[in-house]
Amino acid sequence: MQKISALAKQRGFIFQSSEIYGGLSSSYDYGPLGVELKNNIKRRWWKSMVQGRGDIVGLDSAIFTHPKVWEASGHLSSFTDPLVDCKKCKRRFRADHLLEAKGIKPELGTLKELPPEVGGCPECGGQLTAARDFNLMFKTMMGPVEDEATEIFLRPETAQGIYVNFNNVLQSTRRRLPFGIAQIGKSFRNEITPGNFTYRTREFEQMEMQYFVKADEADKWFNQWQGDRMDWYKDLGFNESNLRFREHGKDELAHYAKKAVDVDYKYPWGWGELEGIHNRGDWDLSQHAKHSGEDLQYRDPESGEKSIPWIVETAAGADRLTLVALLDAYSEIEGGRSTTTESNKEAETVLKFHPSIAPIKVAVLPLSKKEELNKFTDTVLDQLRPKWMTMYDESGSIGKRYRRQDEIGTPFCVTVDFDTAKDKAVTVRDRDSMKQERIGISEVENYFAEKLEGI
Repeated sequence: MQKISALAKQRGFIFQSSEIYGGLSSSYDYGPLGVELKNNIKRRWWKSMVQGRGDIVGLDSAIFTHPKVWEASGHLSSFTDPLVDCKKCKRRFRADHLLEAKGIKPELGTLKELPPEVGGCPECGGQLTAARDFNLMFKTMMGPVEDEATEIFLRPETAQGIYVNFNNVLQSTRRRLPFGIAQIGKSFRNEITPGNFTYRTREFEQMEMQYFVKADEADKWFNQWQGDRMDWYKDLGFNESNLRFREHGKDELAHYAKKAVDVDYKYPWGWGELEGIHNRGDWDLSQHAKHSGEDLQYRDPESGEKSIPWIVETAAGADRLTLVALLDAYSEIEGGRSTTTESNKEAETVLKFHPSIAPIKVAVLPLSKKEELNKFTDTVLDQLRPKWMTMYDESGSIGKRYRRQDEIGTPFCVTVDFDTAKDKAVTVRDRDSMKQERIGISEVENYFAEKLEGI
């Protein structure tokens, strides 16, 4: 993970937030390449979920919502983690994490009263307090007066914004079951123990889809979405040996869930969640109907019967997925990959991103800054920039420039050389195979349109 975080900073993927002031714990900013990578992931998700389908529509709901939304959803009473404190060093820990570290399955009894096997504080050995519930929602005030009447919360998930807009979407789009609503947006959780770079942070961006179905079809659609989501990760080129399903036991299920399966990824520290697929039953719409007094039933246009739809949810994090994209693409080659181009490093780093999410699609590398090549370089750039994110690099030997592009995951490099003036052609280099191909300048746009089709 240290190599990934170092590369992320060095090459402009991810920076520590507020670094000039010493940084803010578990808070990160996305640099020039990181914002492109993250946006490409979000675009690919949206294209798969919304643009490429006829049964899912989009939504962008507000971060601030009426406090009663969180009362109805159960977040005010149930959105908690078990917190323990060290009486000596004052560090705080999640009780369930301490149990898992000792190989003990967290259960209600062991969470409230930690067994002797847990021992003392993992940092200093000091005595730990009994566990208590800690609500993960960030609280703030709306307006100039601070009192209970103005108390609101930063949303801990985007899903509730979808549920409270169920009737609005249903009536404005005239949808029939089954149909879905997708949303990408920021959420906030006051995590007790954030960490592992961008894996767990207090501010994060979610990519959630809520699929509304008939109750007797919920299992069918759950299985369908479970398979579809795994296929999506495989289509991104992620190593299949790093992916698995993990079903939640009954004692793990959230208060709203009938069933939950995670798509797990094998991180450097072990297996962990990448995306969750949940059968939420009719809990959410039923609760909001009860607390708001609104009728959130769906009326079947054929039978006339009314019922509360069940919900199958897919919930992924754009930040976590960006981290996984870096981890899965990272490759280190001892001694370098090429004997024909120079390399002063003992090992060369290559990020083998799927072209659809690579921050830079094509790099244009002129062999010389001389004016005789500039007009050809400009012609190539004029063809590429309107369609694909393109980088221009004229500094250093061509070998070093290839290495730099490999290190940021650029799939293709175009070299404008001294023969270009004669044959009106350029050399295209493939990142993964390192094979080179000569194509005419007039063919550049069509060549990459074929190589990057649909991207």
